[in-house]
Amino acid sequence: MTDIFPTPETVLKSGATYARDLVERVLSTFLQAFVGGLVLTQPLDLGMWQAAAVGGVAAAASLVKGLVARWRDVTNSASLARGV
Repeated sequence: MTDIFPTPETVLKSGATYARDLVERVLSTFLQAFVGGLVLTQPLDLGMWQAAAVGGVAAAASLVKGLVARWRDVTNSASLARGV
């Protein structure tokens, strides 16, 4: 008969995999939004710090989405897609 609960080692590995995935997604979202904000600074007369704020808001939204994905389905991914 198999155990119902995973071993502590499995939980730590799963948590580390999830955390690495989430950090990668948040950082890439920030960089993409920051670069997009920098491209728009000239036509919209935004400052560099305003572009950074746009990137920060996008990264925060990415973080929340990743946490919701983890809460919704116990996986090692920060994706909302099933089976990822």
